[in-house]
Amino acid sequence: MNRAELKSQFLIRSDITFLNFGSFGACAKPIFEDYQKWQLELETEPAQFIQVNGPQYLKQSREALAKYINCNANDVVYVTNPSYGTNIVAKSLKLNPGDEILTTNLEYGAADKAWDYYCKKAGAKYVRQNITLPVTTKEKFIEEFFAGLSPKTKLIFISEITSTTALRFPAKEICEIAKQKGLMTFVDGAHSAGHIAVDLTQIKADIYTGACHKWMMTPKGSSFLYVKNELQNLFDPLLVSWGYNAMFPSDSQFLDYHQMQGTRDFSAFLTIPKAIEFMKQNNWPEVAKESRELVKKNALRFCELVGSQPLCPITDEWLGQMFSIPITTPAPEKLQRHLFEKYKIEIPIMKSNEKIYMRISINGYNSQKDLDILRAALIDIQLNSDLLL
Repeated sequence: MNRAELKSQFLIRSDITFLNFGSFGACAKPIFEDYQKWQLELETEPAQFIQVNGPQYLKQSREALAKYINCNANDVVYVTNPSYGTNIVAKSLKLNPGDEILTTNLEYGAADKAWDYYCKKAGAKYVRQNITLPVTTKEKFIEEFFAGLSPKTKLIFISEITSTTALRFPAKEICEIAKQKGLMTFVDGAHSAGHIAVDLTQIKADIYTGACHKWMMTPKGSSFLYVKNELQNLFDPLLVSWGYNAMFPSDSQFLDYHQMQGTRDFSAFLTIPKAIEFMKQNNWPEVAKESRELVKKNALRFCELVGSQPLCPITDEWLGQMFSIPITTPAPEKLQRHLFEKYKIEIPIMKSNEKIYMRISINGYNSQKDLDILRAALIDIQLNSDLLL
């Protein structure tokens, strides 16, 4: 299936140039139809769906996901988003005054807020270690990161692919070194599943959270949290409900605590097998490769257009299907709305450490035409307004 045919498989409005897959994803039609099927079954017999069939449905979905990311199905639970998973860990981790959580200064804002909140409550410290941009080599990155290590470091928290800067971090290497030092590791893989190959037996993180509603194309509100078996008893559910002292316990307290939470629509979680099937049917490794090639082909052109330098070498080592362009603008929010309202371009413009980035996301329904539309719009803005300096 070529890219024009793939585009017809999505529900995105035809008048929109959609370059924001990294924020919310876009649900493919077969996956959305599967979602509606589950929702219809829920509403036609809600008691049977939630109380009787639901646990088995969730088990089947978890097994498909576990096979896809290579872990035990009983070691992963569904959550609405990676921020929810981060809060489970940050709230339960027994932090003492003076303890430190080591991370980078380029992490996702909501995760930063969660760690900052719980560290302050405990008298601990959230260490946002500075990473020099542009990044150059993995070796330099790792050296800079571990310069923030101290005897007080209790856990390492790091993105596999960052949100604002769209960089691929050497998370696997970081986890390997941390393990040698006896440190617990937590990887934020919000942008990973469906974007790059995820193999939890290879990365060997103690804790890993990821989204399915981004690059796996499932409905919004479907994500997961993996915790290594021997650490699961450390993490309480955010909501204590029927899974605690369960009347009909499963063979996993971890699943009971985090899954059995009363009335909620978990239909989005059940679409994961259909999403995996959709990607397999459409040769998604090749789609992803073509998307990365589009990113690499256009990255320098956009940087040159706005007079900036790329944040990393233009290689697969540092980039996936996203690229963040450093820009100068006096009004980032206004520029974002202007791009949407005048040019019908959906693209995020975000701040990180006082810098501003315009992030391009490319997936199977995007083509060079979409990037040319953005380029023409930016040239027009440069010529006719003061929104892009």
